[in-house]
Amino acid sequence: MNRAALRAVGAAALLWLLALATAGPARGEPAVIRWMVRDVPPHFSYRDGRPPQRPADLGRGEIDGFVRLLIEQLPQYRHEFVDAGFSRFEALVRQGQTLCSPLHVRTPERLSWLYFTHVHPPLFSRQIHLVVRRELAPQLEALGASVQLADFLQQKELRGLLPRDRSFGPRIDALLYEQAFLAPKTIVAGRHAHLLAMLLAQRMDYTFEYPSAVDEYLRSSRQPPDALFKLPIQEGASTQQATFACSRNAEGRSRIEAIDQAVRRMAADPQREAWIQLWRGKQIDEPDRQRIRRYMDERARGGPQID
Repeated sequence: MNRAALRAVGAAALLWLLALATAGPARGEPAVIRWMVRDVPPHFSYRDGRPPQRPADLGRGEIDGFVRLLIEQLPQYRHEFVDAGFSRFEALVRQGQTLCSPLHVRTPERLSWLYFTHVHPPLFSRQIHLVVRRELAPQLEALGASVQLADFLQQKELRGLLPRDRSFGPRIDALLYEQAFLAPKTIVAGRHAHLLAMLLAQRMDYTFEYPSAVDEYLRSSRQPPDALFKLPIQEGASTQQATFACSRNAEGRSRIEAIDQAVRRMAADPQREAWIQLWRGKQIDEPDRQRIRRYMDERARGGPQID
């Protein structure tokens, strides 16, 4: 074979490889939704300490349980799971990968690289609390039944530490930004439990967390249930809905539209009470139940809710 023929064969092979690399799913294969997952019990928990490989591996907490139900409404997709922290997730999305997250709070900055839709109302278990060691509880109890973060940050003798790149809702985020010189320092933390362990080891005096996440950590690490003291943060009582997000590209837009449609189908389901019970079980109290019903009534009547 002469050189010209070899070059032609090589060029054809290169074009074939490029076509394979850029092609979408093969004919007959479903499109894929790749979900970010992270072990943040009890909201999203890894069974046996391993990330899910298939939908059946998902737990039944507030977030993973809702994802499990939502996936049942999306049979046109194959569902894959990517074990990633917030920084890695952002890096992958900014590199052009299409990923979806059930863990991201909507913020103005994130709207530049993620689409969002809301999926259910905020539940009391998701109100951010100030967490300290038990011996510091008297200082917090003197502040009342809840703490106003703007005032608490003035107590410079207490050292706080927060996970980097985590959002605590618009009010807390704005306050931390405005009072950056008083705000706690941040570190890259693989899991929320890492900071709680540091807190017990007296490497700092306080952090922010959901109360149920603190309780789960104390149980799993066999600590006394009162080893850490929790107090609601007034600015943590956000009115924002829980949100899911997908990469802000064409594929991500189609995924977030499908998620939004699935949520509306769930909201209009005649068997809605059954899936709410399956989702929240004994953990739901009556105020949360009524809040979910009102939200779902409005979601069923409304159109797409995508930002």
